[in-house]
Amino acid sequence: MKRYKPTTKSNRQTTHVEFKKFLTKSEPLKSLTTGFRRANGRNNTGRITTRHKGGGHKRLFRDIDFTYNKPNVPFTVKTVEYDPNRSGFIGLVAYKDGERRYALLPKNVKVGDTFIASDNAPLVPGNKLPLKNIPVGTFIYNVELKSQGGARVARSGGNYVEVSAKDGGYVDIKMPSSEVRKVPENAWATIGEVSNDENRLTNLGKAGRSRWLGIRPTVRGTAMNPVDHPHGGGEGRQGRGRRRAISIYGKPTGKGQKSRRAKKYSNKFIVRRRKVGKK
Repeated sequence: MKRYKPTTKSNRQTTHVEFKKFLTKSEPLKSLTTGFRRANGRNNTGRITTRHKGGGHKRLFRDIDFTYNKPNVPFTVKTVEYDPNRSGFIGLVAYKDGERRYALLPKNVKVGDTFIASDNAPLVPGNKLPLKNIPVGTFIYNVELKSQGGARVARSGGNYVEVSAKDGGYVDIKMPSSEVRKVPENAWATIGEVSNDENRLTNLGKAGRSRWLGIRPTVRGTAMNPVDHPHGGGEGRQGRGRRRAISIYGKPTGKGQKSRRAKKYSNKFIVRRRKVGKK
């Protein structure tokens, strides 16, 4: 991690990843990038569905390959690059047939490393296999939730899930949240952990860096008026006046409360729910 001399109040706390130690290229491949407009927490009607998002630096979208639709063709890592849209490092990979794509890289990968997506690929970080062929106890990332559905789980910097059991056509995986979930055994995953595990140690240091990243300020409910939040109002500091903490929309939030919908479609795949509340 890079630290600064305390020449200003913000520099005293600021830390960030030393990208020069890991990255080999600064400009992305133009043919694999597109311009796009970020939703900034809005849905298709323009209503805010996720608060505290907006602004931020303009970004190019890198087209990342999460589909595993080129099996049994080896590919070689040509670059290690930064992607502003995710916390893990990406790399330009060249397949043996000449096609080039962007892929999410595993930890400790280097330019020149060769990987493959195959049913019988070696258990080497970076190779992609069906879950049924991955031994129990293996760390994996880029996990599909259904066959050929594209990777959905464990894609952020330093993340991984663990294969914990196999039974009845399903594989149990232990998520980063401690939840244990069933996934079809014919879904694919990548061996290893996502690169840039130091990302979690980053200290932004000042409010301005949050705004560059598109993160808007978060205001406490108790600091609001009653019209704006269920916790608002009162002379001076007040208790929330209710047993459970709730969000601005009246839904349970924080303090170890269950917030998962009772009829969520994937409830039947949850073997053990995540641990919540004080650790």
